[in-house]
Amino acid sequence: MALTTLDPKTALIVIDLQKGIVAYPTAHPAADVVKQASTLADVFRRHSLPIVLVNVTGGAPGRTEQARNLGELPADWADLVPELNQQPTDHTVTKRTWGAFTHTDLDEHLKKLGVTQVVIVGVATSIGVESTARYAHENGFNVALAVDAMTDMNADAHTNSITRIFPRLGETGTTQEIIDLLDQRSA
Repeated sequence: MALTTLDPKTALIVIDLQKGIVAYPTAHPAADVVKQASTLADVFRRHSLPIVLVNVTGGAPGRTEQARNLGELPADWADLVPELNQQPTDHTVTKRTWGAFTHTDLDEHLKKLGVTQVVIVGVATSIGVESTARYAHENGFNVALAVDAMTDMNADAHTNSITRIFPRLGETGTTQEIIDLLDQRSA
């Protein structure tokens, strides 16, 4: 873990913590991930920092070797989990690709607020979280990843992202380390 600092204008991005996704079997209990992400959201709100809640409602077009037919989804499949305690000040992004920046207003929204760093959490580590982190890094945001506030459907993919990819995109740390850095700024 190598989390060193958080910029004065840091935003929290919560990826795909929605009813349909958290119901899937995951490498780590989804309830723990939701709890950590909810705790971070509460702390970001307490510090008046921006929060972005992301859900997914479809997939990108194009052929893939791995089938991704989701079939008929329940009406509440894309609803954010209630534990996030969504507030009117939270920005919501609905995506149809892996990454939260692709074909959405996220980049424009963050830049308009003067955000220079993002903390990313959610599901799945190797898909939505990693794709969003890659785009954030490529577009000049400092990236922090709360590794205990994310999981994947595949344990090996989760480990690969955390150990091999994330250190090249930003800094990793725990929920508590992020909270401590935020609270130190206010002390």
